[in-house]
Amino acid sequence: MATVERNGQWTNRIASAENGEASQLHRLAEVREQQGVSLRSAARQLGVDVRQAREQEGETTDLRLSDLYAWQKVLCVPLAELLIDAEAPLSRPVMERARLVRIMKTVKAIIECAVSPATQRMAENLSSQLQEVMPELAEVGPWHSVGQRRGLDELGRAAERLISEDSLIRYEWD
Repeated sequence: MATVERNGQWTNRIASAENGEASQLHRLAEVREQQGVSLRSAARQLGVDVRQAREQEGETTDLRLSDLYAWQKVLCVPLAELLIDAEAPLSRPVMERARLVRIMKTVKAIIECAVSPATQRMAENLSSQLQEVMPELAEVGPWHSVGQRRGLDELGRAAERLISEDSLIRYEWD
């Protein structure tokens, strides 16, 4: 195992014996993408910033067990699905769940933007049928049409930027 500095943080990497390159330890990024969870959303649920979440999901990052359990909770998959098993694809139930989540996101987006009552009704029927198959789909939200939605207590990047008083004085306010 080697400790490597990356982006100002020290991270453990496990090197493979034959060529000295770091070997893949987990598939957090792959599962996150298949589950339709954005990196920003995952970071928020994990209680870390996006940079730390991106670092953690690096396939050669040696994570603590508690970190893996936190990712498992965010992604709602069995822990075994996050770990590498020699060339084994994700299990069938996890793949089916990911597909159903993507379908439900599309249905919710149609419900949100449907103009005609008939389209709205059909999309709501499809939503209830999907929930019969998999009840936890009731909590799935639509695809984001413009960026990532923020909660009421979150500020955008513009709020974090400092503006000098000189730049405000330059403009004449009528």
